[in-house]
Amino acid sequence: MNILLDTHIVIWFITNDTKLPKRLKRIIEDPNNKCFVSIATYWELSIKYSLGRLNLNSSIEEIFNIIEVSGFDILPITLNHILQLTTLEHHHNDPFDRLIIAQSISENLSVISIDNYFPAYKIQLIK
Repeated sequence: MNILLDTHIVIWFITNDTKLPKRLKRIIEDPNNKCFVSIATYWELSIKYSLGRLNLNSSIEEIFNIIEVSGFDILPITLNHILQLTTLEHHHNDPFDRLIIAQSISENLSVISIDNYFPAYKIQLIK
């Protein structure tokens, strides 16, 4: 299965946070699944880090390195993803979440997220 990880899922996974349900952790770790991290996640983390809203004991470079060595594939942002945004209903206004949702639709990826707004969208959600 091809899976796109929401930002909070990435953070919980790389920090071994108990907020990440064990069932979801097993799905992420399953070698039969290919997990993607959107470049939008890196962008979101950079902004949160620069605003002091990431409570991690690592530099942003270390965080990015941990994500990289976790074996996730980086999903770039393409024009098709941006165009897909124009078709999304406005169930909420978080631009990073909306871009991740648009990418999942455009690339036919399942999404792992516990975000309360994600079920409102027509996506293959794993929660």
